[in-house]
Amino acid sequence: MSRDAVLVTGISGNLGRVLARVLHKTDRVIGVDRRPFPGAPKDLEVHNLDIRKRKVEDLFRRGDVQAMIHMAIVHDPRLSQSEHHSFNVLGTKAVLSFAAKYGVRKVVVLSSATVYGPQPGNDNFLTEESPLLGSERFPGIRDLVEVDMYAQQYMWKYPEVDTVILRPAHIVGPTVRNAPSTYLRLPRPWTLAGFDPMVQLIHEEDVAHVLALALRPGVRGVFNVCGPGELPLSAVLRELGRTPIPVPHLIARPLLDKLFQYRLAGFPSAELDHLQFLCTVDGTRAERELAFRPAYTLRETIRSVLGEVPPRIQLVPQGSHGAAGSQGAA
Repeated sequence: MSRDAVLVTGISGNLGRVLARVLHKTDRVIGVDRRPFPGAPKDLEVHNLDIRKRKVEDLFRRGDVQAMIHMAIVHDPRLSQSEHHSFNVLGTKAVLSFAAKYGVRKVVVLSSATVYGPQPGNDNFLTEESPLLGSERFPGIRDLVEVDMYAQQYMWKYPEVDTVILRPAHIVGPTVRNAPSTYLRLPRPWTLAGFDPMVQLIHEEDVAHVLALALRPGVRGVFNVCGPGELPLSAVLRELGRTPIPVPHLIARPLLDKLFQYRLAGFPSAELDHLQFLCTVDGTRAERELAFRPAYTLRETIRSVLGEVPPRIQLVPQGSHGAAGSQGAA
């Protein structure tokens, strides 16, 4: 039998590609994704599969998968709620059921700090025990909250498994194409007049490293993951040289709804909550139990969205010859 492996779902996403280049130096890695992975490391075993399909079970049945990192989550406001639910929730339940059936001893699930939701009554720094209210004002987060809660149930149902749930702050970086990175790349981003919430950002490579740290034997539990600090949104935009457009919040939502409806904006109006309310988290537990410290400074993290900060993990350029690959994630 071949040596033990780490199975990574969503490995062809931008964050998955970074993670693959961290893990393959020390671990045998099996990737699962519907999308190709051009330029994949030669020793990476990648399977073009939908995580909801029974063929994925064959990878577990071989008996060499001893750890799994699940990050195959789709975030696309243009997809229907049923499409999101089918892939994100049913897909998560499928791969976790395979992990339980075939005795995988370590399971790491990538969630997000957005499951707490930006709320007017939030504490300055939310702990891992804070309620998950992200879907109350933003239905698009409902699947992510459900995935997080299902992973918590899995943790208690299988106490013999080291289950880890990571909730990072907004992930940014040169290859990330999520909502926070896209917003920060806008030359004239909207802000809500009279509001200037504190925000937390974390570099994609720092997230890859904390995912690797979570694989250590004996690590178990839920962990908020912070970057190198927090700043008011206005300070982040100044660092990027942006000229924001302050919009009264009473008209911003109906206006953005119309723009989004006619595909003139890439964000649904619920995203405006992040420009209005606080959703910062306490990362003390990850610092203490995972020994996690971000490698990138706050300025480097912010400016990474512009591609001005050289990556510390050498990535193979898009389009170069390589294997094929994975599923969801940033």
